Amino acid sequence: MKYFDDIAVGDETVFGHYDVTRGEVLEFARKYDPQPFHLSDEAAARTHFGRLSASGWHTCAMTMAVIARYVVDDRQAGLGSPGVDELRWLKPVYPGDRLQVRGAVVEKIPSRSKPHIGVIRTRTMVSNQAGVDVMSFTSIVMMQRRP
Repeated sequence: MKYFDDIAVGDETVFGHYDVTRGEVLEFARKYDPQPFHLSDEAAARTHFGRLSASGWHTCAMTMAVIARYVVDDRQAGLGSPGVDELRWLKPVYPGDRLQVRGAVVEKIPSRSKPHIGVIRTRTMVSNQAGVDVMSFTSIVMMQRRP
């Protein structure tokens, strides 16, 4: 098990990748973000996106899938997250893109009131197959301290 105490500021991780499919883009948009540029090639062509693009919230969900699989496989002692800071959608994400998710630990904060818990802040970057950053945020994750 990997605990709060095993992680250092400056540690970098490549969490993995996610292949964006047209079917998922349309399905997510129909359910959660039914704006025309997420639902129709024709409507998207009339916008700055130029073609069908994924919702930013869908990009967040795909990123979470990558991170969650990594955390489970790496056996990290995570306790959930109170949120994220500084979420930015930098460039559109399109069907056919391969997203890569990476992060760097920027801060560790041991809890004063709960000594068995610490908080890790990670600057998370998501890029496409061309290496262009498409999304960034700072994640805040609670982790168990080493027993």
